[in-house]
Amino acid sequence: MASGGGAVKEVRSRAELDAAVGGARAAAVHFWASWCEASKQMDEVFAHLAVDFPHALFLRVEAEEQPEISEAYAVTAVPYFIFCKEGRTVDTLEGANPASLANKVAKLAGPANVAESAAPASLGVAAGPAVLEKVQELARQNGSSAAESATALNKRLEQLVNSHPVILFMKGNPDEPRCGFSRRVVDILKQEGVEFGSFDILGDNEVREGMKKFSNWPTFPQLYCKGELLGGCDIVIAMHESGELKDVLKEHNIPLRPQGSKIEEPVISESTGEKSPEPIGLTEAQKARLESLTNSNPVMIFIKGSPEEPKCGFSGKVIHILKQEKIPFSSFDILSDDEVRQGLKVLSNWPSYPQVYIKGELVGGSDIVMEMHKSGELKKVLSEKGIIPKESLEDRLKALISSSPVMLFMKGNPDAPRCGFSSKVVNALKGAGVSFGSFDILSDEEVRQGLKTYSNWPTFPQVYYKSELMGGCDIVLEMEKSGELKSTLSE
Repeated sequence: MASGGGAVKEVRSRAELDAAVGGARAAAVHFWASWCEASKQMDEVFAHLAVDFPHALFLRVEAEEQPEISEAYAVTAVPYFIFCKEGRTVDTLEGANPASLANKVAKLAGPANVAESAAPASLGVAAGPAVLEKVQELARQNGSSAAESATALNKRLEQLVNSHPVILFMKGNPDEPRCGFSRRVVDILKQEGVEFGSFDILGDNEVREGMKKFSNWPTFPQLYCKGELLGGCDIVIAMHESGELKDVLKEHNIPLRPQGSKIEEPVISESTGEKSPEPIGLTEAQKARLESLTNSNPVMIFIKGSPEEPKCGFSGKVIHILKQEKIPFSSFDILSDDEVRQGLKVLSNWPSYPQVYIKGELVGGSDIVMEMHKSGELKKVLSEKGIIPKESLEDRLKALISSSPVMLFMKGNPDAPRCGFSSKVVNALKGAGVSFGSFDILSDEEVRQGLKTYSNWPTFPQVYYKSELMGGCDIVLEMEKSGELKSTLSE
């Protein structure tokens, strides 16, 4: 039987992957992308695990460079992992969760005499010291320790918003913005001649979610001056165009540099990625054509293929989300025009596809659109831009409840529940072999409070089946004990 011998092997074809997985007792495959910082972090954990479990096969696939493989395994976001035994996929993991990755690898590649029905090993048992050290390091970098109290988080956020006279909480960094709205605010601040600090909210989900409550502002970017929120992209644009932004900055004694002088923006979160080389410039005609394309429809997507026949899984996922949300859009097949394909990377400073634009502004790629869709931010942005009618809370709750036949509203997520009752319900549903969707009510106070009124049920977790409330933890456990849970949810 093939084994990895402690190293991660790069896979470059579907045939190579099938042969490797088919010949291995246990194999783990990491689908990654060079532009994704989370992929790079998880790749370090993956490499350490390959050393700790030398009898398993560890493989790596660059998702966008191998679309045939990605489509075969339904990969629509990175990082993404599949776990195989004797050539058969037995488990998957989506997202950057080092502890879950270590546990799933341990369950997959443990000694042969360990029963497959055994519970996943705890991280302390599953992984060697190198993995534990790396997981702890990432937890420190991302500020994701579950033990950090709300008071400590608020103190941290206060320190961040006051760390610079002007600070921008954005997607990406000033040199490489990861969404069009963030890029627009960066451009305005540079035009105003403002020295500013920045924080990449994509690198720290705790700050990202915490800032929404701290500022009572649901979207990003967010611009602060002397610890006070000025607003998001639309407000900053309006203040800039009216001259009010310059006046506010002067009132707060923020020095403004003459236009044309170079501004160095301090970036709070360190990046391990290498800076991309300076892109080749566009001619005026090329720039005009690309801007005309990005503005040709309120929602414009640049994809591989067409909405009817997408040529990569990432494009297919974005199309599915837009259709699911009933958002009108137009598309452009970048495979049909290499000038557009290469030129748009320069114009947007975004290296991959798909790319989604709203009223001519880049929103991002598949990962960001998926995150915005999951959090409800996509509809908020579209309604703020006047593209779709504003969604009521009741409509949003109905959409969330009906998003999966079995839907669990819980504290945390199934891989990392944040309360004992949520954990018990997750275990009961998994024990009954039930597939279910979930929503972390800790991430959205509006949903948390609204659902109590909507369901007339004051506590969490709450389980819904076919959009009807089944109940909370006690009811689910009673149904599990009687055998009713499996029979009801299998109807």
